[in-house]
Amino acid sequence: MRKLGLVFIFFSIAGFAQQDAQFTQYMYNTININPAYAGSRGALSIFGLYRTQWVGLDGAPVTNSFSVHSPINNSNVGLGLSLVNDKIGPTTENNLSADFSYSIRASENAKLSFGIKGSANLFKLDPSKLTPEDAGDPESQDFCNKFSPNIGAGVYLHSDKGYIGVSVPNFIETNRYNSDDVAIYKEKINYYLIAGYVFNLDDYEMIKFKPALLTKLIEGSPLQVDASANFLFNDKFTLGVAYRWSASVSAIAGFQITDGMYIGYAYDHETTQLAKYNSGSHEIFLRFEFRNNYSRMTSPRFF
Repeated sequence: MRKLGLVFIFFSIAGFAQQDAQFTQYMYNTININPAYAGSRGALSIFGLYRTQWVGLDGAPVTNSFSVHSPINNSNVGLGLSLVNDKIGPTTENNLSADFSYSIRASENAKLSFGIKGSANLFKLDPSKLTPEDAGDPESQDFCNKFSPNIGAGVYLHSDKGYIGVSVPNFIETNRYNSDDVAIYKEKINYYLIAGYVFNLDDYEMIKFKPALLTKLIEGSPLQVDASANFLFNDKFTLGVAYRWSASVSAIAGFQITDGMYIGYAYDHETTQLAKYNSGSHEIFLRFEFRNNYSRMTSPRFF
């Protein structure tokens, strides 16, 4: 009975959780899924995000993300470092990644960047949050802490107006927990495709429009499609909407506080039956950028 209760918990986690932590404002947090993004902003970029999902549902996901990346002087090399902390029910995952990118000139206005990612994941189970009959189960103690390294890669074609990228952040499948040689909670390979473009809607470039797309494919799971439409007013204020296929609709807002500081917020409303049990999801981020004489803005503050 204790084993069955423990297995049920992990089936619940696997059923509700994403394989990789998901973000509504993915267009600002690209380095987490594509290492080729490192250094593409043309400046030292520091990014922090907090996301609380399915508010009101006990044990719902809470995600913290931090990253820093920069081009190296005026070379073609970019380096990045990121940390994602993801808490779901009795489990906590900390994923630390180091990113390397190399860019070549694809045309007069575009660059093609290649990236590799090395990561280390620490998966932790807190037995005290299990049911009383499972908390002392010796089997639960066996996987309280599980360390697993991984490697990923990505390609990112970008200009001042648009981008498209493909990536696989983790090439190695990892079993977080096995029961009788059956993988109950397994980190599968995630395949990503991202794209976006910026349109000027007036002659004075006071209003810009950017549609963006993220698709994620995982073996054995439905294709996940995130589509968003953002408007940027006077290079200061962003307002938009997003839709996650068969999952949620979102409202997005952002403000360029200074030339180097940007803040963004998103609210998700579930479109599934899960909406009956929570009051939505909240996501807020802050980005700082530091420029020097050789750095330049590689996009109109949109990605």
